[in-house]
Amino acid sequence: AEMMRGMAESGSLQSVILWGPPGCGKTSLGRMMAGAAGVAFVNLSAVHAGLAEVKKVVKDAQASRSFSGKGTVLFLDEIHRFNKLQQDAFLPHVESGLVTLVGATTENPSFALNKALLSRCRVLSLGKLS
Repeated sequence: AEMMRGMAESGSLQSVILWGPPGCGKTSLGRMMAGAAGVAFVNLSAVHAGLAEVKKVVKDAQASRSFSGKGTVLFLDEIHRFNKLQQDAFLPHVESGLVTLVGATTENPSFALNKALLSRCRVLSLGKLS
């Protein structure tokens, strides 16, 4: 919670993986991050999206950065459903800061996500809402 508050208050976003059960607020946290930082929010589902959609988001993020100087939060629900090659497609854009990746997963990221992507993101474990 402290890390999220610090990012929101400073406007300095960091890519994160939100790991938790369905309905624990992963999407809401992603939207709040983007809103607090005043950047674009793009919501994709790995169940329905592929590399073509990711490339479009990257192209739009480049245009947005050129036009307004603002970044983009790419929220990818069910990120564990992307294979390792698909996950690799994010690396240069996460590294450059063009996109801030907020991945949401119900699976253990240590097993479901590739190590290169994990090394560039903070993993936040979320619990069930009561």
